[in-house]
Amino acid sequence: MAGTSSGIVAGLVAVSVGTIGVLAYQADADVPASLRAPSASASPSVAVTKAPRDRRHPTALPANSGKGERVVYSVDDDRVWLVNDHGRVTRTFGVHPGGVDPAPGSYWVTSRSNAITGSDGVPVEHVVRFTQVDAVTVGFSAATRNKTADPGSPRTGAIRETRPDGDAMWQFATIGVPVVVIR
Repeated sequence: MAGTSSGIVAGLVAVSVGTIGVLAYQADADVPASLRAPSASASPSVAVTKAPRDRRHPTALPANSGKGERVVYSVDDDRVWLVNDHGRVTRTFGVHPGGVDPAPGSYWVTSRSNAITGSDGVPVEHVVRFTQVDAVTVGFSAATRNKTADPGSPRTGAIRETRPDGDAMWQFATIGVPVVVIR
């Protein structure tokens, strides 16, 4: 009798797990794209058009730059916005990119380093990485001697910040925080 009841229990567990899997798949299919977690692929709302700007307030957060907590980086404006989980900008600042730009889309912070030597030989701190382009790592960093990457340097994906801005990025952009790249 014990073998029969354990077989019944095992069967019920298998049916329950299968049902939960089907329900989870159906629920995931019904979630609007705006509520999904960011993916490493480009989001149509970000990639298709340039995010509109408030021309009277050029440092204002661009519309259609995502939802919730995130780092927003404009490759056209060389500007970053740190946005809290309530959608409010906590800091915005200009940056100096190297020669490798990431494609517009949604990414995540994948790794961080407190202090290293950049691919251009410049000592940097508070490195926050979020993607690679043709085997070149792309991320934010602050030069310890306030030196920026050479403009248009093809060998670096460094997006250089001032040291105070780098400190703010380091505190804000921990592993897994979304990074939205816009034009």
